[in-house]
Amino acid sequence: MRKIALLLFVSILGGAITLGSYKLFFDEEPEQFLPQQTQNSSFIPVNNSKIYGTNVDFTEAAEKTVHAVVHVKNVAVFKSGPRSIWEYTPYGNSGGRALQGAGSGVIITPDGYIVTNNHVIDGASEIEVTLNNNKTYKAEVIGSDPISDIALIKVDADEELEYIPFGNSNNLELGEWVLAVGNPFNLKSTVTAGIISAKARDLNMRDNSPQSFIQTDAAINPGNSGGALVNINGELIGINTAISSPSGSYIGYAFAVPSNNARKIVEDIMEFGDVQQGILGIRGRSINNEVIREFDLSTSQGVMVAEVTPGSGAADSGIRQNDIIRQIDNIEINKFSDLTGYINSKRPGDKVMVKLLRNGKEREVNVKLTKLNVLAIPILGLEVANASSEELEAYNAPNGVRINRTLNDDLPSADLVGGIIAEINNQKVSSIREVEEIMQSRTRSNSIVITYYNQRGEKQRMIWR
Repeated sequence: MRKIALLLFVSILGGAITLGSYKLFFDEEPEQFLPQQTQNSSFIPVNNSKIYGTNVDFTEAAEKTVHAVVHVKNVAVFKSGPRSIWEYTPYGNSGGRALQGAGSGVIITPDGYIVTNNHVIDGASEIEVTLNNNKTYKAEVIGSDPISDIALIKVDADEELEYIPFGNSNNLELGEWVLAVGNPFNLKSTVTAGIISAKARDLNMRDNSPQSFIQTDAAINPGNSGGALVNINGELIGINTAISSPSGSYIGYAFAVPSNNARKIVEDIMEFGDVQQGILGIRGRSINNEVIREFDLSTSQGVMVAEVTPGSGAADSGIRQNDIIRQIDNIEINKFSDLTGYINSKRPGDKVMVKLLRNGKEREVNVKLTKLNVLAIPILGLEVANASSEELEAYNAPNGVRINRTLNDDLPSADLVGGIIAEINNQKVSSIREVEEIMQSRTRSNSIVITYYNQRGEKQRMIWR
């Protein structure tokens, strides 16, 4: 009996040793320890997953783009003396050359087309472009759009130039890595890194503003204006244009024109000579707490239609006053700059799908964009249109836009309608685009003075306070 018990004990011991050895050497399942649950455990959600750092490499994107960003110098040639000794450079016996401004530009084709900011080349007598290899060329202005602050210039180089291909700015995501590439004076190309901080940013912060910028925290300073904002693939997704700070230098907020808008403007200039602006045909209204209460809205985001332009694509498609536009194609519309940012990348004749709310119910309508032929100026109570050369000649006006109609009953429509507005605040206007630019950039507290030619061809002035 004792031998049987001893044999049984040895068998059990051998089995335990064998099983333990197998678990030690062959079982790769890690040992798990479950946290002990207590009555004092937190009700706040906690994520215990590991945090992994990023290992993004910017070197390839920088190498692809740095040689395609140039320095742009705006030079004024004068016959009399410069304004100060700091502007003087010898230029013959009776004049000189003054630096009006400088910035950066982006080569977008191998034959020398360059995108820059309008404010960089505005008023230039000569434009000099310096490449990253120190070669310098004279540049020609092909066209510009002051409202978007985009200009197209061209150099005739003796070789094919490196260029940056356009990317799709509609695909940008918040937090996405970007590089700001510039070519400030005497520094050659510089590269700074940051992220997309915001999209469809409107610096004017008022309804119906055409602005829609990309915001980034990549360092951009004045000499980098007109430079490239690129993604990590080296694709152009914006043209750097503005800095928001009291000093005019970078403090964390910088802005760029989205590449889709810049590309459309450049293509329009190359094909038509000016910007072909397509419009939806509405005047929008921001949705705020007051509007939500007034109309008992179920949403706090979107664009409320305040007015529909007769004869526009919006009117033809059945869009009505107080409809709330929530989406255009696949672009979410949370504020007016979302709408203008997308529509400004389209042309007259393009069709878009508009998703809207009417009385709490969703609807979808197809809208054909129409050309901007008239411009309402609510603060003046006037609607203006581009004037033909025959109309200018009939009113003895050298330039201007035609007063199409009055928007309120307080103005003498019989005297005004048909007249030609030649100047606004002493600035000459020749198109409704120029009128729009002046009205957008004016100081709102100042009076507005218009110079116009009435139906008898008499030059007159009116002041709005």
